Amino acid sequence: MDSREKIKQDLAASIRAQTRAVIDWHGAVPDNIDTDAADPAEKLLKLVLAQHLMNFILWHAEDVARRKDVDASVIADCKYRIDTFNQKRNDAFEIVDEYLVGRLNRFPPPLSGGRERHNTESLGMAVDRLSILALKIYHMDEQTKRADVDEAHRQSSAAKLAALEEQRADLEQAVYDLIDDFCNGVKRPKAYRQYKMYNDPGLNPQLYGKK
Repeated sequence: MDSREKIKQDLAASIRAQTRAVIDWHGAVPDNIDTDAADPAEKLLKLVLAQHLMNFILWHAEDVARRKDVDASVIADCKYRIDTFNQKRNDAFEIVDEYLVGRLNRFPPPLSGGRERHNTESLGMAVDRLSILALKIYHMDEQTKRADVDEAHRQSSAAKLAALEEQRADLEQAVYDLIDDFCNGVKRPKAYRQYKMYNDPGLNPQLYGKK
């Protein structure tokens, strides 16, 4: 039976999987993540990893986009890829949001306080931030082990790594606390839409104005 603790456990497993995936995908990047699953824990895991994959691809595309030693056409193509995967990234964390809200709404408690209260950040948005933190931690850890830099660089990177790990721990705990708030009726879970306009030919004037 689903419960707040089960949702927390499933989310914790998915967050741990983000860290493992960063390591694994530096060996071989999957083309996609199949999100079909009947089991709630497996379903959430797959949805979180599908969103994480978009951040992984975006991270490395952004690195390429900063290069100065390649042809302009390479950078232009990279920028198009960044736009495409950024849209997919947003779509993916909205799906995570909808799935978690669906599970939380199965046992809504009476609302405490007499009015609906909402969080400034949804669970899906927090999962997205945890995904990015997993990437930052992996790459900052690399900086602490470089042999081609001085000790000051490694020490500075180690201090930043410690700060990033603390931030991830704080954010993860805040996510579990928010689930408690939802289940205790302190706040109401809600999924939010980003409505990115720049990729929509019907909403971006630079696109529909050129027809």
